[in-house]
Amino acid sequence: MNAPVITFSDDQAEAWDSVASALLQAGVDIDDGLLMGPPSDVSSVMAVIGKAGSGKTMLLAKLYKALEEAEVDVISGDWEGRKRKDRRTLAILAPTNKAASVLRSRGVPATTIHRILYTPVYDPEYEKVAEWLAGQGDRPEIEGLTDLALDRAHASFQVNKSIPAALAAAGLRGSDFITGWKRREEPLDIGFVDESSMLDSKQFEDLKEIFPTLILFGDPAQLPPVQSSGGMVFETLPEKRVHSLNRIHRQDAGNPILDLAHALADPQLDFYAFERMVQEAAKADERVVFAQRVEADLMARSPCLVWRNATRIRLIHAFRAAFSAPGDELLSGEPLICDGIELPMKHRKKRLDLEARGLIKGAQVIYLGPGRKPGFSRLHVMGAEDPQVSAASIVKIEQEGDEEPFIPFAARMGATFLHGAAVTIHKAQGSQWDTAQVFAPDIEVASRMGRVEAGQPLWKRLAYVAITRAETQLRWVVRNRLARPSGVLRIDDLEVPAAPLTLTSEEQ
Repeated sequence: MNAPVITFSDDQAEAWDSVASALLQAGVDIDDGLLMGPPSDVSSVMAVIGKAGSGKTMLLAKLYKALEEAEVDVISGDWEGRKRKDRRTLAILAPTNKAASVLRSRGVPATTIHRILYTPVYDPEYEKVAEWLAGQGDRPEIEGLTDLALDRAHASFQVNKSIPAALAAAGLRGSDFITGWKRREEPLDIGFVDESSMLDSKQFEDLKEIFPTLILFGDPAQLPPVQSSGGMVFETLPEKRVHSLNRIHRQDAGNPILDLAHALADPQLDFYAFERMVQEAAKADERVVFAQRVEADLMARSPCLVWRNATRIRLIHAFRAAFSAPGDELLSGEPLICDGIELPMKHRKKRLDLEARGLIKGAQVIYLGPGRKPGFSRLHVMGAEDPQVSAASIVKIEQEGDEEPFIPFAARMGATFLHGAAVTIHKAQGSQWDTAQVFAPDIEVASRMGRVEAGQPLWKRLAYVAITRAETQLRWVVRNRLARPSGVLRIDDLEVPAAPLTLTSEEQ
């Protein structure tokens, strides 16, 4: 079966041909939609890079469709069937839940890197249900699961292709069918990694161990990882293994947000000239707003993007004061950012369990209320496929200066959180919001300092990353003011799962 005819720009067509050649080595012919003989023993790593609007995501999506038509198995990270000699496997990865959810919203079944590094261990009885749903076994008879429950699971799987979602539709919780997590033992064949500018060298090495054929998609104008030596992993590849997309595509033409982002490439442009460009764009198009204040209502779902930690902390306290949040507890609806897991090594299984549920460093979370046991929080993980969980939590709200943070919600150990009403532009990478608020006075400070990062003025990199977080509207905030909220914090806009709230094993 021939793949559908696709109209590409010259640079996209060149990148497609190079990726197709790499996939032939993996035993897949995407031009003719065929699985070939055994894959070669040659490892292949290449990168497709380009600025926002250059067509990276479109190319990734078309490649995924071509691989799907060639009957390559897509590995989601939530369940993996028995390995067969005649199959080829593909995983589409992103560094964060939010970045993965952006791809999923565009029809690409992405998962996080963590969910591929660690695989779930299923109870043997429920493994039979998973095999049946995936077409690898007969319809099972499971004690406690009625025919109606199995029918619901089957109907769910036809829609979303998720084993955990299907089992949840049958009335099961994750702890009923997942008994633990283990480091991946068997390699996969092909890996696509979006937002690869966020990868650090350790993640890159882990991925090369798993995927003989690894394709990175990234934006060279982003900020490098905070703890890196200053570069991005695709910059370490030979020049012939990196394909650049330069053309801005038709669907993005005339987008004032992208126009502003690309204007930053002008070496003669200074901050003040750029801010005048933002002001002019705001007069001509409602997708850009030259704002006099930060909107408190928006901060509950779309954090204000800042450069300096001191600004972030001040805005967080202003946000809490605007909603009359008490100093010793959280209000339902307050946004949080996961800052990691505080558990000793002997609790490695619990750590993997929390991370697998989406509580990885940098995850955006909404606090829903206290859990059933002291120290537990009910949480909505933004962008996660199964977003609502309950977990032991340690919430830290930082104070200005050298004061110790106060902790309105604390377990002895568990997932740790910072407040998420404002975040640094570095932490915002990989995420997108319908409306993004950018605190321009911070970027002005960076411009006055004259710092250069990877050959580019730091203020331009900060502005580029911040601007491209906006999907629909950019609010360029020029004054250090906060607008009063229009009402109270809410959680009724968050999706309520059909199955019971997922609990960690500690809270069962």
